Amino acid sequence: MFSKLLIANRGEIACRIIDTAQRLGIHTVAVFSDADRQARHVRLADEAVPIGPATARDSYLNSARIINAAKISGVQAIHPGYGFLSEQAAFAQACVDAGLVFVGPAPRAIAAMGDKAAAKARMEQAGVPVVPGYHGQAQTTQALFSEAQRVGYPLIIKACAGGGGKGMRVVTRAEDFIAALARCRHEALSAFGHDSVLLERYLQHPRHIEVQIFADSQGHVVSLFERDCSIQRRHQKVIEEAPAPGLSPTQRQAMYDAATRAAKAIDYVGAGTIEFISTQDGAFYFMEMNTRLQVEHPVTEMITGLDLVEWQLRVAAGEALPCLQHEIHQHGHAIEVRIYAEDPARDFLPQTGRIAQLDLPSGEGIRIDRGIDEGDVMSAHYDPMMAKLIVHAVDRAAAIDRLQQAIGQTRVAGLINNLDFLARLIQCPAFKNAALDTGLIARESATLQPIVTALPTAVVALCTWAFLHTESHRRQQHAQRSTDPYSPWASVHGWRLNAAAQQDLSFVCAELETHIRVITDTTGHVTLHLDNNELALNGTAEERQAYQVQYGDQTVRGHVIAVHDRTDALPAYDWHVFIDAQQWRVRLKLPSLDGSSTSSLGACTAPMPGKIIAVHVAVGERVSAGTPLMVLEAMKMEHTITAPHEGTVEALYFSVGAVVQEGVALFVLA
Repeated sequence: MFSKLLIANRGEIACRIIDTAQRLGIHTVAVFSDADRQARHVRLADEAVPIGPATARDSYLNSARIINAAKISGVQAIHPGYGFLSEQAAFAQACVDAGLVFVGPAPRAIAAMGDKAAAKARMEQAGVPVVPGYHGQAQTTQALFSEAQRVGYPLIIKACAGGGGKGMRVVTRAEDFIAALARCRHEALSAFGHDSVLLERYLQHPRHIEVQIFADSQGHVVSLFERDCSIQRRHQKVIEEAPAPGLSPTQRQAMYDAATRAAKAIDYVGAGTIEFISTQDGAFYFMEMNTRLQVEHPVTEMITGLDLVEWQLRVAAGEALPCLQHEIHQHGHAIEVRIYAEDPARDFLPQTGRIAQLDLPSGEGIRIDRGIDEGDVMSAHYDPMMAKLIVHAVDRAAAIDRLQQAIGQTRVAGLINNLDFLARLIQCPAFKNAALDTGLIARESATLQPIVTALPTAVVALCTWAFLHTESHRRQQHAQRSTDPYSPWASVHGWRLNAAAQQDLSFVCAELETHIRVITDTTGHVTLHLDNNELALNGTAEERQAYQVQYGDQTVRGHVIAVHDRTDALPAYDWHVFIDAQQWRVRLKLPSLDGSSTSSLGACTAPMPGKIIAVHVAVGERVSAGTPLMVLEAMKMEHTITAPHEGTVEALYFSVGAVVQEGVALFVLA
């Protein structure tokens, strides 16, 4: 076994590898970009080496800098994690050439499966079924368009070197093919350095099922069963579970056999995943092989009790597999959800910002793999996944119940995230009944993305009490500092001469504004006036910004967490509100406390930091609502900025290549 290991990655996967390596007594070395100098994986590792600027291409994707860091630190092996350099044969070969062990398959195996088109051809030769399509060498636009006509619509364009939903588009009409192809090529070139693509028939209502395989250098190959990864958005997985529900023993075994044949066909060594696309009647086709550890490997670990990172390290050190096929068993059901810094209500737009508070669940059958701590900053330079929540129980129904409870105990405050979306998703009847396919999220959007027409009274009551409590605390501090603490101006109560104190407040959430009046009488009793209702209000404050509030004859317990740091003169009245598994972003609007500025009329702002890669309009051009105006590249994805309403473009503030910050005006549409 190795004595010193470098992890050529970041985030939760780097932390997860460090955990196993340190348990095995292996000294760990992290690498970090300028943006990650204070990141969690850096804090966990035994030592850390800087590798360059924040942009991935200049740091985590720069193989020369990674190899140099390995030489400086004197490690014996490099674990690539997933993403970045994990499936680049050239990097694996560079490790070998430098006298380092690459914790993964041989470069030739990565190359064999790295090109998706060549991999499909090889799988056909090995007797593994593949989806009808085109995966040839001709890559001109005209040649690909002709092949698309032959394959038929709907079809899917995929980057040959792709993965994670990048460089991928579904095309339903011939007239949309050329534009979709250009977008795929641009994304593929940006993310993977290659713009070649393949075409596949787009199967209706398919499931995404994958088989985890492991092989050693002694010729042993085993399958560690299957995972269902059908629940996706933008072709990226959101929920993974094992075993895949609804498969017969015959169907499972057929998949295991095909996956094993695929591994043997390329003399594979290490951890790998054979990904299949499956029809609802059980037919399955090879999609791709991921020659690395998968994001969703914890669900396999939960049902088998095995540590796949330990297996990777042992196999890379030349050892035989710790278990043979007849010694591997599965127990119960496991589900993993990915916690993203993204806004589901805005087409899952990635979010950036500081994590103001982080509360995580614990207990039997609950596991958290995370790359963040409270106070950390989510950067626009990398993938927006913050953590993975994994649960295990005796069966699928029990696992869903446990997951629902665990999500309700998870709070990530400071930036918008997908936790409440996940809570709705796992309670969706289609998911609970295992009616799974890759289009479930889009099809159930009305249920998963309900239109909010009013802020719930429970949220208003919590926010009101949090405001009163915060103001009381602030006034107490002011009174303690005052030269005359007995002055009525230093009173912590809403003192008025022979009258009750009255405050008019407005809570803003998702562009909804709720107006209330709070009256505190001379005895200190509080009444909340909302929608012509008068509710007696009382409550208590607990640790970590938790409150228990009674309003009328109702009681609610939740968290109202400040998400902006402000001065004592301007307290934090931007809140993240949590009640069970639901969350709201609420801002208290007060003329004296509202520090926001008003943009010029018609100015449209950047929804997140990023780089302008396309401008589709010119000043003076008339556009209709929904017209694409700009394309912003951020967090490894392209985001199209569209016209919010009909109008004339009166100003364009940036051109292609400009790097912009969130909230800056991009153009004026009048």
